[in-house]
Amino acid sequence: MALNKLFQQFTHNGRDSAQSESAKAVDAEALTADRSAGLDTTTDVAVPAAMPAKPLNPVEKGLLEEEIIETMRNCYDPEIPVNIYDMGLIYEIDIDKNAFVNVKMTLTSPGCPVAGTLPPDVERRVAAVEGVTGAKVEVVWDPTWNMEMMSEDARLELGFY
Repeated sequence: MALNKLFQQFTHNGRDSAQSESAKAVDAEALTADRSAGLDTTTDVAVPAAMPAKPLNPVEKGLLEEEIIETMRNCYDPEIPVNIYDMGLIYEIDIDKNAFVNVKMTLTSPGCPVAGTLPPDVERRVAAVEGVTGAKVEVVWDPTWNMEMMSEDARLELGFY
């Protein structure tokens, strides 16, 4: 088991530096495999952290934004048969260089019955998009939402033409 190897490694002083570093890498891999297998590996031994993902380039950022918009197009206010993106409820999607997404959205009115559930649902869905490292949704009221903010498709769907 990896924990026994780690204990032996750190209590054995006879290894030279190169052998020790090599053994640490092998033992860290074994410890990771034990964790993946669901084994309890709680120790005070530090395991090297994963390298952070490289920053997004403009093309990757654009593709990720398209995926986020598509996800939002599958999110509905239960009282309205049009998705929140085409309703014009999404004011801003900001993706930082590390793929953390900040969304500014509004609701059709401050008294909207889904005010407590819709924004957290949007946040959860956006955070679940592959490649997104996290998400935060902020509800804003300025500018006030109006029917002119709906897409042409949304207006057609609701019969406003």
